[in-house]
Amino acid sequence: MFSHTALPSKRPVYLNILVIEVLTVSFAAAGNTPFSILLVNYKSLELTQACLTLLRDGLQGAEVAVYVVDNDSNDASTEYLRTLDWITLIERKPAGPEAGSDAHGRALDMALGEVETEFVFLLHTDTFIYDSSVFAMMLAAGTRQPGVAAVGCVEQLNRGLPRSLWRLTSRFAKHYFRRTARLLGLPGRDPKPYRETYLKSFCTLWNVRLMRQHRLHFAMDERNPGYELQERMVALGYTIKRLSPARLFSYLDHVESGTVCAQGGYGTDHRREKSYREQVAAYRTPPLAPRTAHHR
Repeated sequence: MFSHTALPSKRPVYLNILVIEVLTVSFAAAGNTPFSILLVNYKSLELTQACLTLLRDGLQGAEVAVYVVDNDSNDASTEYLRTLDWITLIERKPAGPEAGSDAHGRALDMALGEVETEFVFLLHTDTFIYDSSVFAMMLAAGTRQPGVAAVGCVEQLNRGLPRSLWRLTSRFAKHYFRRTARLLGLPGRDPKPYRETYLKSFCTLWNVRLMRQHRLHFAMDERNPGYELQERMVALGYTIKRLSPARLFSYLDHVESGTVCAQGGYGTDHRREKSYREQVAAYRTPPLAPRTAHHR
């Protein structure tokens, strides 16, 4: 189940806008705009509509560049994106078949080349932001001290303390059981880390200036986008700021495996499919008025 049901922001919308505007003005005085937003769409019309509607409503009046890469969906979601004049749409045409994570990472890097701000927020189309002051909160966390390369969360859900403790305990036991089996020469799976260490890109802030300074990008070594980047930034001495799920999810909801559900990846009785339907229904609003998108 999800944590909110189409809840309004805990703050009035005009206050959320004011927070973003104050940040924009203060950064503009120093000669730069604070951040851009980057999303990748692939055949997820319902999610993308809900995500972008909430995003536009939350950013009213703020000069924030929003880049959306369509990963060759060639469906109604592509047509929908072409109607929006407040985003920069980048239509990507891969040369051949790609693994999902590879396609996502290459799409992020394609849009990264267009970003002109010092910071970029990565969002997923299954991220529903109902309190847009999350941008100000994360930007403050990323600029409060020098040397912060990224801000985000290592968990994709806010499971609460009891479930989180149970998950950590069970994963710890499984990890050492498999390690012991390996030491004894018994067949079995390789042990996986029992702690999550990598920021999940459903809502992550990255310092673009530092990435470019070290010629780094999102898709590297055929790993999940951002994983190798995070390791290299840490090796270079930069800080990765981790937010607790309780804190981050007080501003947003994230549909677990939402894009997989959108493409029919689970059966109708699967818990993730049921959660997906509930959240899409809760956040669905009338589609945005057709307009002309900036097209590349």
